[in-house]
Amino acid sequence: MRGDLPRREPLWVKEWQERKIYQKIRAASAGRPKFVLHDGPPYANGAIHLGHAVNKILKDMIVKARTLAGFDAAYVPGWDCHGMPIEIQIEKQFGKNLPIAEMQRRAREYAAGQIESQKADFERLGVLGDWDNPYKTMNFANEAGELRALARILEKGYVYRGLKPVNWCFDCGSALAEAEVEYKDRTDPAIDVGFPFAEPEKLAQAFGLDALPANTGGHAGQSGQIVIWTTTPWTIPSNQALNLHPEIEYALVSTPAGLLIFATERVAPSLKQYGLAALGEGSEIVAVTTGEKLSGIRFHHPLAAVDAGYARTSPVYLGDYVTLDAGTGVVHSAPAYGIEDFLSCKAHGMQDDDIIGPVMGDGHFATSLPLFGGLTIWEAGPKIIETLRAAGTLWHDEAHVHSYMHCWRHKTPIIYRATSQWFAGMDRTPADGGASLRETALAGVEATQFFPAWGKQRLFNMIANRPDWTLSRQRQWGVPMAFFVHKETGELHPRSVELLEQVADRVAEQGIEAWQKLDPAELLGADAAHYEKNRDTLDVWFDSGTTHWHVLRGSHKDTLAYPADLYLEGSDQHRGWFHSSLLSGAMLDGRAPYKALLTHGFTVDGEGRKMSKSVGNTIVPQEVSDKLGAEIIRLWVASTDYSGELSISDEILKRVVEGYRRIRNTLRFLLANLSDFDAGTDALPPEQWLEIDRYAVARTAALQAQVLAHYERYEFHPVVAAIQTFCSEDLGGFYLDVLKDRLYTMAPTSPARRGAQTALWHIANGLLALMSPFASFTAEEAWRVLHPRSETIFTGLFHAYPEIADAAALLDKWQLLRDVRGEVTKALEEARTDNRIGSSLQADVLLRAAGARFDALSSLGDDLKFVLITSQAVVERVADEASQAVTIQTSNAPKCERCWHHRSDVGIDPAHPTLCGRCFSNLFGAGENRSAA
Repeated sequence: MRGDLPRREPLWVKEWQERKIYQKIRAASAGRPKFVLHDGPPYANGAIHLGHAVNKILKDMIVKARTLAGFDAAYVPGWDCHGMPIEIQIEKQFGKNLPIAEMQRRAREYAAGQIESQKADFERLGVLGDWDNPYKTMNFANEAGELRALARILEKGYVYRGLKPVNWCFDCGSALAEAEVEYKDRTDPAIDVGFPFAEPEKLAQAFGLDALPANTGGHAGQSGQIVIWTTTPWTIPSNQALNLHPEIEYALVSTPAGLLIFATERVAPSLKQYGLAALGEGSEIVAVTTGEKLSGIRFHHPLAAVDAGYARTSPVYLGDYVTLDAGTGVVHSAPAYGIEDFLSCKAHGMQDDDIIGPVMGDGHFATSLPLFGGLTIWEAGPKIIETLRAAGTLWHDEAHVHSYMHCWRHKTPIIYRATSQWFAGMDRTPADGGASLRETALAGVEATQFFPAWGKQRLFNMIANRPDWTLSRQRQWGVPMAFFVHKETGELHPRSVELLEQVADRVAEQGIEAWQKLDPAELLGADAAHYEKNRDTLDVWFDSGTTHWHVLRGSHKDTLAYPADLYLEGSDQHRGWFHSSLLSGAMLDGRAPYKALLTHGFTVDGEGRKMSKSVGNTIVPQEVSDKLGAEIIRLWVASTDYSGELSISDEILKRVVEGYRRIRNTLRFLLANLSDFDAGTDALPPEQWLEIDRYAVARTAALQAQVLAHYERYEFHPVVAAIQTFCSEDLGGFYLDVLKDRLYTMAPTSPARRGAQTALWHIANGLLALMSPFASFTAEEAWRVLHPRSETIFTGLFHAYPEIADAAALLDKWQLLRDVRGEVTKALEEARTDNRIGSSLQADVLLRAAGARFDALSSLGDDLKFVLITSQAVVERVADEASQAVTIQTSNAPKCERCWHHRSDVGIDPAHPTLCGRCFSNLFGAGENRSAA
């Protein structure tokens, strides 16, 4: 019943490998319409976890289902091989500052070893694919293909170099992609800081005053301050502007501590927080104005009085992003460390060279920064706060809990940091003058089908609001941005597109190492003296995001096709692989590289908690395979609604095992009763079957139509539910239950028994094909019993059932009969409870029926008793439904020791006194006649 899965499954995996079953599937599928599920590459680092198992099993089920549906559905697995995690592993093992050539060699070796380990675990899950020829982003052909993709988008005008704030991780020492950022709560000091008035006359005019009121309580030499609120004190030294909303009303407030400016709505809470007198109790609003009228007015830096290095002013720039949710309604702007700050300052004419950016790549302030040089930004925070306090510009500070950006690898806080990077411009007009990257990508979202549908709006919003794509990274283990940059102007070589192609030719032969070895003079000649090699590598999301270019139409173009029919990944990939693939596809081809996207959720424990080693609620797929079998993981994946979180626990797995046993027990019955059946010689046409057999096959064909519709929509949990219900209710609870008498009591080669076996043969074939995408090991095992000369179920198609005449009418009629049978079963249970009968065969049943019910019951004749599993069944017509009834009587006839029916003709033959007449006929005579069941 359990199938000994942990021991037997590895033998099947080994046999699939040795017999090259995947290659035989490919041969059998040759010439069919293609279906391409393009594999999103897992990262070649670490053992696979349950999320990996979910992902690969879902893909495997889809590929197998499409293959059985008549498609050429290849599955080429892939791996992401470059990037930070592997480089970090090499640094841990061999130290930092390795020569580049050694680091790259060791990184290749490490990635290759990780791939082999993960591959074995994926195969153990029963995933069939081209494991001998996967794609790897570190394969020379793929590395070269990435460079050719870069050349094309450069030629099209999407790529530019510029100074912009990017997500920066100090531990990585590199820019991060949007998908490499996660958010979690962090406590930081929130401070209210005053910027002293620098242009009091202009301020008075903006507030409609002849002059500002005399400063009675303010600091010496200061006529007042405009107050900002920030949770990043370390950005204060880099302040270069202030932002106000053009339509918000701002108030000039006279307080015992001097003149202050806030948004009018924030005056009362701010005064209270600062411990100043409330309005009407020593503080008053002198005048109000709108942010628009304050535009351009300058204020002193809050540290100007402490050190001459901060003796500069900050102008007011207007911004619609300023809100009143918290703070003062005034935002401080450090363009080196904020996207909106940067865009605002650039829009007001600030040049790149004017932007102040003292934070270095490791998180320390440059030593040249007054007062705080050499400190990390986190160390400097408290010192900055105390210096502001000494300067008389700190109005309040408190601990503030907020959601903050963290590196997904190091789990450490990151910042926005303006650096010179290479970007793909979201809103730049391409060289052909056509739509921008953002417009093309949004059109690609509209043209894509989403499973589930909510993914569409999520991806649309991410594309609509994202900044330019930072293509460059400051690492060594990655595909180089093989540009030659002018040493003085920073401009690209005018032949850059051509040069990228030439470098790609070398990389195709020697890998990315060819770029490190390349002497610029080999390609540039005399120009080499004026140019230097760019040291940046490509964002690893460009590696995987361009696989539609260098895999579908590159390394595996003969097997796969472009565009892909489906990309399938976890819901985090809306901002990861789905996202980067869409952007690269929009640039390279003006469209999405996929026709449809399928998103699955994350795994959680039985209580809905995220899995964590510290909590102790992790479930390792390798351990489940060793204990219960990979088939149980597959069945769990298939039976869970992947559109949300996938819950798993030991208790849930126990229920999955129970469901598996119901299916396996059904298969055991089918195969056992086909052990003496040869379809080639024993099968009968449907017109020679009994009516219940034709019904059962029609019902199974209807199940198949239902299941295939679900497979078409990538819905698996309804498939499992339908098949389990079919096995337990349609087969085990009805058809097979009724069939036992005929299979076990009639002559082995009698037409009635052969007809039943023919129906069982069709049902078994159909059921195995339907379940094979998810229960692959079990289906294969049973298939080889059913078809000993066949190598695998996976080279075939979904079963073609014989046409059943009047199938719809049969289904309706037998559903009515099953309903009546349910009523009889209930009455039999009551009789058993009353001790009037033991088994149902001790009963005779009288059915009073009207109309269609009578017609259906009476049409079965004497076979009705076999359907009800009673010794006798009599039907009487009544006038109306109100008179319908079921009456159970205890049989007084003796019991046949062979068929267990109670019949009056037991002992009809003196030589066999314990046999009834029909058993005697089945054993020694012409055999009984049946018409329906």
